[in-house]
Amino acid sequence: MPRSARGQGMKNVDDYLRVRRAVQIEGLSRRAAARRFGIDPRTVAKMTTHSVPQGYVRTKPPVRPKLDPFVAIIDKILADGKSRPKKQQHTAKRIFERLRAEHRLALERTTVDDG
Repeated sequence: MPRSARGQGMKNVDDYLRVRRAVQIEGLSRRAAARRFGIDPRTVAKMTTHSVPQGYVRTKPPVRPKLDPFVAIIDKILADGKSRPKKQQHTAKRIFERLRAEHRLALERTTVDDG
């Protein structure tokens, strides 16, 4: 009997293959497959609908409370730089320095780099 997938979080491609084979080729019902593999029947339904795990999709953008007030300014700096030659466009370090000098930004540079 296959190992139980209960409590293991994300299912991998092999799990999908085993469940799909049991339901679609062996003719096992979704409920019976759920019992056999120790997973929720809704998960079996998803596995039979999709051939591979769907992965995580963000429902909303990440919150950046320190950086969000400056996003419009950063976007403008980047847009203005598009018309310049590649070597003259702003780097993250230069954008950080401009924000700190022109807007009294009190953040660490990594916040700008990562944001």
